[in-house]
Amino acid sequence: MLFDTSFRSDLARNFGISLVVLATIVLTYALIRTLSLAAGGRVDPADVLLALAFAGLTQLPVVLALALFIAVVSSVGRLYKDSEMAVWLACGLPLRRFLAPVLRMAWPVLLGLAALQLWVSPWTQRETVQMRERYEKRSDLSRVAPGQFQSSRDGSKVFFIERDTDTPGVGRNVFILTQKPGQESVTTAQHGRIEWDGADRYLLLEAGQRSETDQTEQRFAQARFQSYRVIADRQVTRSLDELPPKAMGTLELWRSPDPRHRGQLVWRVGMVLGALNLAVLGLGLAATNPRRPNNWGLLAALLVFIIYFQLINLTEGWVARERMRPAEALLAVHGSVAALALGLLMLRDEALRLFAWLPRRAVA
Repeated sequence: MLFDTSFRSDLARNFGISLVVLATIVLTYALIRTLSLAAGGRVDPADVLLALAFAGLTQLPVVLALALFIAVVSSVGRLYKDSEMAVWLACGLPLRRFLAPVLRMAWPVLLGLAALQLWVSPWTQRETVQMRERYEKRSDLSRVAPGQFQSSRDGSKVFFIERDTDTPGVGRNVFILTQKPGQESVTTAQHGRIEWDGADRYLLLEAGQRSETDQTEQRFAQARFQSYRVIADRQVTRSLDELPPKAMGTLELWRSPDPRHRGQLVWRVGMVLGALNLAVLGLGLAATNPRRPNNWGLLAALLVFIIYFQLINLTEGWVARERMRPAEALLAVHGSVAALALGLLMLRDEALRLFAWLPRRAVA
């Protein structure tokens, strides 16, 4: 049918444009953040592209949902602005008749979004966590940015290392500032290297000196050494059972009775249901006055998208804190939005029939 083919082609074109624009924005932000992590020594510079790919795959479900929503709103809004909607309505096609071509175009997108959200994104999160941990546990100085001051995790130590040496894994001109309540120490050495002892990372220093200041007793001590080992950072080895919920598989979340895991499962399922509801809701939100064309409808639709996805994020916390059951959270948020979307479609279809008698009655 001419109606189905023309409308679906318009939807596909707008979806493609929206997807490219949104993906470019997300990847640019992810690239900046990944480069910042690499500069701070939290990501291996050699793994920047891999980390960028993982970040892009993690954010792709949200990008697909937003691109689909924008495609529906912009396509239907264009029909109103160009007065094509008046032609279709005059031919006896109600607004709810547009639901079928929208779903035909959206189901491959929703299927891909579900696969990404339920299986691919958890895998990328797990790989990202393991990649960072592998880099944290490297037994050399390659993770320490040369020429930069870096602090330990607890903030009690500040390190400065130059790594321009001929010996791999060895740095030179090491500086360590250690601060404790009432005490401060400065350690310098000509050479240093990282060593691991269990789950703790140590810095082995050679040919240096250490100065200690006790501010409470006003004492100062200085000592020279040929070899000295100081703890650089305490690590906690993470097992598979200690992975964050977002890095766990969907089947693992389903089998787990932990409320935090159930909350993450509700969030993943809610993302898929949210994309479907938004595709339907976009039909009702796209209506505009062709005599006063503006972009307020699109801005209102984006505001609805933000509020809806914030509610999806809140459902994870509700279930994790055992304030609601998973089924109750899904029904309360997504059931309400689905009812609102269908009710808005019916309201748009029946608006002329409900209010057409008002002018005639006023004239009488």
